Amino acid sequence: MRIVGGEAGGRTIRAPRGHDTRPTSDKVRQAIFNILGAPPEGARVLDLYCGSGALGLEAISRGAALAVLVDRAALAIRMARENARILAFEDRVRVVQADVLAALPRLEGPFHWIFLDPPYAAGAAGELDRVLAALGDARAALLGPGGLVVAEHDRRRAPLERQGVLARMDLRRWGDTAVSFFERPP
Repeated sequence: MRIVGGEAGGRTIRAPRGHDTRPTSDKVRQAIFNILGAPPEGARVLDLYCGSGALGLEAISRGAALAVLVDRAALAIRMARENARILAFEDRVRVVQADVLAALPRLEGPFHWIFLDPPYAAGAAGELDRVLAALGDARAALLGPGGLVVAEHDRRRAPLERQGVLARMDLRRWGDTAVSFFERPP
């Protein structure tokens, strides 16, 4: 795996071994950031189910001011911290080891981009909708004005089009991977 753009573009990062983590491919990550464009000055990003931290670290490489990386797996957390250290991004990255749904109320928003990449496994099928519903709760206020939630999922299991105050504005597919883009309409 590598960072595909920005100040650390081309640098290699590591992903946790095993079947517990499914890293976003370089191709899909490149496509996501081509769609998003450059983050605005001072942008804060949240990478939920961060695994290696690739999405949050990519956002930092492209100019985001802060990335908060959240995962419950100890191996993923160690790898995300190591990748931030390798890229010399430690001062711009905060790593949180916690269950995502339990962590959400403790996080301080707003975030410009929220990346969400829960497990695809059949047992975790409802996880994506549960987290989107929590993010779409008007009281949560984790997504800032003009912000987007970028949710990666299996192309056969798209999330609901509306999740509280969030509305899906775009859906893209690359092989078995799909990405839904949600915004908070004015």
